[in-house]
Amino acid sequence: MLTHALPPPVRSLDTYHADVKNSPEVSHIEDSANTPPAAAKHWFKSISDAIEAKQITTITAHFLPDGYWRDLLSLSWDNRTLHTIPVIKKFLDDNDRLKSSGLRNFKLEGEPVLVRANRDFTWVQCFFTFETSVARGRGFFRLMRDIVDGAWKAKTFYTGIEELKGYEEHRGTTRPAGVNHGANTDRKSWKDRRAEQREFVEAEPTVLVIGAGQSGLAVGARLGQLNVDTLLIDKNDRVGDNWRNRYNFLVLHDPVWYDHLPYVAFPPHWPVFTPKDKLGDWFEAYAATMELNIWMQSTITSATYDEPSHLWTVNIARAGLPDRVIKPKFIVLATGHSGEPNIPVFEDQDTFKGHICHSSQHTTGGDFKGKKAVVVGCCNSGHDIAQDFYEQGADVTIVQRSSTYVMSSTAGLGVLFRGLYEENGPPTEDADIMFSSTPNHMFKILHKYATEEIAELDRPTLDGLQKVGFKIDYGVGGSGFITKYYTRGGGYYIDVGASKLIIERKIKLKQGHEISHFTETSVIFDDGIEIEADIIVLATGYKNMKTTAVKILGPEAERMKDVWGLDSEGELNGIYRHSGHPGIYAMGGNLAHVRFWSKRLALRIKAQVESLAPM
Repeated sequence: MLTHALPPPVRSLDTYHADVKNSPEVSHIEDSANTPPAAAKHWFKSISDAIEAKQITTITAHFLPDGYWRDLLSLSWDNRTLHTIPVIKKFLDDNDRLKSSGLRNFKLEGEPVLVRANRDFTWVQCFFTFETSVARGRGFFRLMRDIVDGAWKAKTFYTGIEELKGYEEHRGTTRPAGVNHGANTDRKSWKDRRAEQREFVEAEPTVLVIGAGQSGLAVGARLGQLNVDTLLIDKNDRVGDNWRNRYNFLVLHDPVWYDHLPYVAFPPHWPVFTPKDKLGDWFEAYAATMELNIWMQSTITSATYDEPSHLWTVNIARAGLPDRVIKPKFIVLATGHSGEPNIPVFEDQDTFKGHICHSSQHTTGGDFKGKKAVVVGCCNSGHDIAQDFYEQGADVTIVQRSSTYVMSSTAGLGVLFRGLYEENGPPTEDADIMFSSTPNHMFKILHKYATEEIAELDRPTLDGLQKVGFKIDYGVGGSGFITKYYTRGGGYYIDVGASKLIIERKIKLKQGHEISHFTETSVIFDDGIEIEADIIVLATGYKNMKTTAVKILGPEAERMKDVWGLDSEGELNGIYRHSGHPGIYAMGGNLAHVRFWSKRLALRIKAQVESLAPM
């Protein structure tokens, strides 16, 4: 996924004067000794004092009327976004949250800086640190001028825990020694110790992670660093096969700066866009480096949950090895944020003599040189597969049933990742907090500006697509792809070449009509048009992740909420948080998502293990 980053901050008042002194909304600042950074420091001291004094009315007076407070696990063991002063006040009043959380010890981290976000938004922003009774955290605020009284107040205020007191990760000066020096007649080699750990010879895993793709690896690594015994299982032969087994020419659409896994960044020579087999090999190396306990070629044959003991009984079938029964407290479903493939069934489909498959099953167009291919679906996979067919010498038609948001990787990356995920950008952890401190509902506003800018840069392509009948949209309310991603998980194409082929009619287009039925050699559409085909690839997306949970875990998983989509506060449903079942968590998303959210989920699980948070 690509996401809108904000332009880089104005690093000094000299730069600020050069860039924005003529802006009507800030033109008077030059005449005031109370510069925006100084005002931000005063504001921060004032709200910090109010929080520690638990003066809720005073706290909320530091927010704009339409301000946001996004909190991840600091004031409750959940992901919450509170919007408007009355909602923030009610949240703080409920359960006496300030007292129960022990929110305190606020300190600025660095200097506040002025940022021009776009033509309508200029704010002062800064990191800070804080503590609760059980954790240490980092925060981030953005202040804008109140149009009523001219005071700088919070547009966004973010608080999120980063570590639990007494359960910190062992890194840097507290890293493990790796060996106990001195004579020891019972000494075992590291290799033998790892084999015992991996097989759980003398212990039960506290957490079972289903899936060893990016989601499973990330949360497994986070839990391991918190000393939570964790087992990952995966049905594939090797770690990384979830990428290796996809279509041959797949390359990530997101850039290297956005895609680092926790703890181990890609090296400086890594390509901007990662080929899928290279990524699979990296995953395999990562699993070894992080000493993750993984059973490959393993599947669950039964799973039951005992409510009083909060324990699962899970039977695992392992290729070439006896079945194992384990009793974890938690199961993390890390099979991707989507569920089972969405495979429509068409009239007379069984009469078709060609090949039909879902995009998840397609590997190469190389076997169809000189033949006719039809790709149903116009998002990333559909376009990539259609381009592959063309490059392999097939006669290919892509079927667009509704509309698609299209942006080029060139224009999109320049705008969307500017100031965050780029060469010489901020540290990845800082970029993640800056991005995640922005409430998802606020992105609907900010992304309108980004979408307009990208569209102008991509104008020749967008005009060309529309001329050949390709239907373009600009997302919900003109907010581009992010709302589509968060609400649908799709509906967009990050253009890496297929759009030009469609414009030049090298990839044929069938737009606005559904398949009616099949013949032995063709598909017939509801407008009566017939297209001959030797292969049909259904790039028709996936069902909700809950479908996979039910398939693997059985009726217990029916208690889960649907996964993905935004709740009323703008937080994602059922993922990285309470799922609806006390013993199941869902983990999924792109590499950047799992890097950030794996830490929050691991901290929540660790807090439950140590009885700091309720089950």
